Amino acid sequence: MGVSLYWFQCGGCGGDTMSFLNAEEPDLIQLIDALKIDLLWHPSLSNISAKQHFAFQDDIINGVRPLDILVVEGSLIRGPTRTGMFDVQRGRPKKDLVAAMARRARFVVAVGTCASFGGFGSDTYVQSTGLQFHKREPGGLLGADFLASSGLPVINLSGCPCHPGVISGALSALVEGVKMPLDEFNRPLAWYGMLIHQGCTRNEYHEYRVEETDFGQKGCLFFHKGCHGPLVTGPCNKLLWNRRSSKTRAGVPCFGCTSPDFPQDYPFFQTRNIEGVPVALPQGINRANYLVYKTMAAAAAPERLKSRKTDI
Repeated sequence: MGVSLYWFQCGGCGGDTMSFLNAEEPDLIQLIDALKIDLLWHPSLSNISAKQHFAFQDDIINGVRPLDILVVEGSLIRGPTRTGMFDVQRGRPKKDLVAAMARRARFVVAVGTCASFGGFGSDTYVQSTGLQFHKREPGGLLGADFLASSGLPVINLSGCPCHPGVISGALSALVEGVKMPLDEFNRPLAWYGMLIHQGCTRNEYHEYRVEETDFGQKGCLFFHKGCHGPLVTGPCNKLLWNRRSSKTRAGVPCFGCTSPDFPQDYPFFQTRNIEGVPVALPQGINRANYLVYKTMAAAAAPERLKSRKTDI
């Protein structure tokens, strides 16, 4: 018998499913076959009847059918007033169904930033939260001390959406028994252990503070255009989207979508600053030293960078 997997969609746009459907090398079908996954339910892939689907669900909750991997996509809706009745299935709050299934699963995986940290609606009457975190605070729906039957906490695969390579890689590691060291937010370090900035093709512009105030140029977008590249970790410049690009490579600032704080409550294309120095600085950076260093670096910038010529 294969590894059983149930994919539960809660409050969200379905973007992580759309991302996963675009997996390559292996593609989604090859991955399922190679890992011998018994896909009990996926809203975009399953063609069983509603009666069969809900029977699977009840059997899992009641302990009749074992569940190896529970994948949750979308935030857990607790509104209104903690009842969860804004998001229901068969008259029951989805948050309660997810909690009941999580208690039976060998592994629990939160796919996307909404399932990981709450995402949209976490500070509104919707009262959305993540499976084991509410933004940066441990807890969420299942509680900070929750462990699946494997002894692991919820594995958070944040991103809006999560890269298909990360989903495929994490599922493969769980099925094959490969250990995944996690960061402080329960994200696998293999994909969330480096800053977006570290793989950015605009790095040299950043170091010499060759800044852009508008789009269409090759310089750094951190100082004026709201780029989160030096602030957040994620795989986007390590696992390129469609194997060829990322936001910063396409000339768009990183939105920080892998961060527990996403989405932010201020404009995406604007860098908050104090006297020209960004309010948010990379970890370990002293503000006064940063200002002096960047002033000196800008003065020393090579002409090829200031003229945006990268073919020399």
